[in-house]
Amino acid sequence: MTKRNPSAKPKPLRVIGGEWRGRTMLSPKGETTRPTADRTRETLFNMLASRIGSFEGLSVADLFAGSGALGLEALSRGAASCLFVEEDKQAVEAIRANIAKFEVRSRCEVHHGSVMQLGPAKVPHDLILLDPPYGTGAGNVALDRLDRLGWVGSATWIALETARQDEVEIKSLSVEAERIVGKAKLTLLRVSG
Repeated sequence: MTKRNPSAKPKPLRVIGGEWRGRTMLSPKGETTRPTADRTRETLFNMLASRIGSFEGLSVADLFAGSGALGLEALSRGAASCLFVEEDKQAVEAIRANIAKFEVRSRCEVHHGSVMQLGPAKVPHDLILLDPPYGTGAGNVALDRLDRLGWVGSATWIALETARQDEVEIKSLSVEAERIVGKAKLTLLRVSG
């Protein structure tokens, strides 16, 4: 087993598909966030594309956004808008820098704060992407709350990334698909029945 060189630069994040395919994204400085790996993101968007079809015109929310890689990936594939929600200051700076780099300010909104403090939604989003800290159960708690606050509609798709051993269980939502990718588990959910 080789040890990671602490002075080595991390591999740059790249957009996997769509208009900006292959372009790099900035990652937040420090150890606070864990950007979704390219391979994991590719698997997630393949899972979504096989069910949603086109991302064209979708309203997306990227919660626990980190670098904003998930929301930017959706925008690259044609999503109309994305709300990024992140509480870490350095991560918010990286999201804003990425939005400026891709020149999509008019299609984006950045909320610097906790997902748990979001208020009622004006309308449900078409796609909600969540990548909370592993092992905390924060995704389950956030989704239960956001569903009650009108963020989730009957046509909404939800993608939740957790650690592979984490349980995903939200009363009002049904698991549509699950996939293990390395240390991550990707779960797609929709409103039950």
